[in-house]
Amino acid sequence: MKSLPLLVELVTEELPPKALQKLSQAFAHHLTQMLTAQGLVAQDSVSEIFATPRRLAVRLSKVFEQAPDRLVDERLLPEKVGLDSSGHATPALLKKLAGLGLDDSVIGSLKKIHDGKLTLLYLTQTVVGQTLPVGLLSALDKTLLSLPIPKLMSYQLDHSTETIKFVRPAHGLIALHGSHVVAVRALGLDSTRRTFGHRFLGETEFLIDDAMSYETQLHDQGKVIASFEKRRELIQSLLTQQAQQLNCQLGDYQTLLDEVCALVEWPAVYVASFDTEFLKIPQECLILTMRTNQKYFPLFDAQGKLIEKFLLVSNMSVKEPKPIIEGNQKVVRPRLADARFFYEQDRKHSLASRVPRLAQVVYHNQLGTQLERVERLKKLAGLIAALLGTDVNQSERAAWLAKADLLTGMVGEFPELQGLMGRYYAQHDKEPDVVCEAIAEHYLPRFAGDVLPSSSVACAVALADKLDTLVGIFGTGHLPSGDKDPFALRRLALGIVRILVERELPVSILSLLDLAHKNFPPNILLSHHPQLHQMSNVEAVHVFIIERAKSYLRERDYGALEVESVMDLSPLPLEYKGRLNATREFLALPEAAGLAQADKRIRHILSKSSASTAAHRVEESDLIESAEKQLLTITRELQIKVNALLEVGQFTQALRLTAQLHHPVTTFFDQVLVNAKDPQLRLHRFSLLQEVLELTNRVTNLSKLAL
Repeated sequence: MKSLPLLVELVTEELPPKALQKLSQAFAHHLTQMLTAQGLVAQDSVSEIFATPRRLAVRLSKVFEQAPDRLVDERLLPEKVGLDSSGHATPALLKKLAGLGLDDSVIGSLKKIHDGKLTLLYLTQTVVGQTLPVGLLSALDKTLLSLPIPKLMSYQLDHSTETIKFVRPAHGLIALHGSHVVAVRALGLDSTRRTFGHRFLGETEFLIDDAMSYETQLHDQGKVIASFEKRRELIQSLLTQQAQQLNCQLGDYQTLLDEVCALVEWPAVYVASFDTEFLKIPQECLILTMRTNQKYFPLFDAQGKLIEKFLLVSNMSVKEPKPIIEGNQKVVRPRLADARFFYEQDRKHSLASRVPRLAQVVYHNQLGTQLERVERLKKLAGLIAALLGTDVNQSERAAWLAKADLLTGMVGEFPELQGLMGRYYAQHDKEPDVVCEAIAEHYLPRFAGDVLPSSSVACAVALADKLDTLVGIFGTGHLPSGDKDPFALRRLALGIVRILVERELPVSILSLLDLAHKNFPPNILLSHHPQLHQMSNVEAVHVFIIERAKSYLRERDYGALEVESVMDLSPLPLEYKGRLNATREFLALPEAAGLAQADKRIRHILSKSSASTAAHRVEESDLIESAEKQLLTITRELQIKVNALLEVGQFTQALRLTAQLHHPVTTFFDQVLVNAKDPQLRLHRFSLLQEVLELTNRVTNLSKLAL
């Protein structure tokens, strides 16, 4: 069956730039999927996505004018209901066929299919393939309803009272199958071959000849680069060329590049500048102003220091760009002047003088004000600092000042600068360097892969900040659910894990949570979580953090069994990697599988025993068989050696030594009856197995490695 390319384009007012890529991908995906489901798209068809600030489009390389006819098996009735003992149709079957416009002449062609329980009767019918106009109309309607649009606009078309709802007002619809217009209607628009060019550089309106000429005609006649990816590559190339000519660097600009690409159709890159006097302001303020407000690309020298030049991406490629450059320079100056004003005004008041005013800022309606929170952070940071063996006074000072920059003009204008501006203002106030850095770093890590706090003092404040939030929010009953996490608790939990693991801090998660929980006034937090099987607040948060820790470790290529076996012992986070590496090496040993199975067997035996071995120590004279005496001897010898290795963190060597138990344990089970008739002898053997179990599980839970 002959196929032709199909082009579908929707022209609109300027689409939200940050949503353009997602919208275009969803538009293409849903439309392709729905046409394919109707049999209109060939199996080897290729999909091309086009997206500009004013259009969403997709081109499918092979689409049929009409889908092929297909055979469909329609379920009718169970055989015993539809046919009598003689194989004739029952009244129920005849009624069913009549409803389909058929008579008993089709009974001989019915299929009998057994589904595992019943034999069912099926009727095979030929379904005529869907035509492209009907199929495309249905696919378009469903696609437009499926797009990820956060907020719809309501509008009316010219000379119409019909109210349309879409992300932005739509002005044109193209549906071309080859060179033929497919008659469909969507968003109050009838399909045509008319499209729109660049607002100033190209032809305002022109006709697309056929589906395959779309991209070329837009480029040549409309001065529009239709492909988002090609436009992005061009902008990146132009930016890189300009930066290299100036011997400068662009820094981290990929996110801004995507956004700018969604703002232009015919990009050009120009060099502009601002007054060097603004470089006296912290460069982060200028960078954020230029990138966030103006969509400019700041430039940096080889040392990463901001310079007075920047790059702007214009939607106008012209021979004489001077008016464009000067216009943008005039626009950026008041923005930078505002930043300088905020910075100079903020420095007139110290951070310490701002702290009491935090009493006027509500942190959470159940957890009090920001001042009450800062008082908790100060105390908790000091307690954590003591555990870490770092300076308590500096940790408390940093925590006390950490939130004061929330009341500054600069952070009010740019919330992204929280902490960072606190450091600059603390430096201006002559606070100790370690305190200044801790103020800036207590939000770290802000996202996956972000850097960690650099000092122990900063780690203490960062942990205090995250723990207070987690325990507090959990204690008000606001737990993350599904993809909903309004307080970013998952990110905070992962941040705690990363700080403890990667900074190798010698504290347990549970002890930190206990400190954080006790730091809240009585009767503020829930004592238990009904939805979490009556777990206490500390237990609930601990489980939550451990789940994040497991995910963190699996993402670092540790196997699920390895992670579960190590985490089952609740070790200190600083030991995670050492224990996991040891577990991985152990699994490569020939004794690993057998010892893991033996460990699992020992656990099962002891779980069935009612005898208590807690206070019982077995001696060699208590035992009878040589196999059990040998097991006791090697267990006691290995206990001493393994303990010495674990004291210095030698987990791999300790687990390798433990593997020596494989042969004596196997021999023990082959030659010794554990459940001896003599209750005293049985207790001795249970005690022996308990010692073996304790030794084999010093590094990891071997039973969880048994397959």
